[in-house]
Amino acid sequence: MLRIETAQELMMVFLIGEIDHHSAKAMREEIDTVAERVRPGTLILDFSDVSFMDSSGIGLVMGRVRLMKSFGGEVKIQGAKGNIRKVMQIAGLHRVARMDDEQ
Repeated sequence: MLRIETAQELMMVFLIGEIDHHSAKAMREEIDTVAERVRPGTLILDFSDVSFMDSSGIGLVMGRVRLMKSFGGEVKIQGAKGNIRKVMQIAGLHRVARMDDEQ
């Protein structure tokens, strides 16, 4: 599940619950539909309310990085904590997207 807010050059996506192979496809489609219409300069993915994420979540982020690069934009990750943050760091997401709340 997710919630999307847009304002000028900014698109914020609040991801909620579990991100796995069952949920990631619908999330990707919803994010991409809005992003292609709005073409934001910055896409912020907020993981504050994500309780579980497997490799599908990494794929979700990487695909949005590619999409935003095609628009000349960037992806920022915020609110990732605990094991979700560790998975992101191990996967190297901090090299392709800025991660806020650096710890």
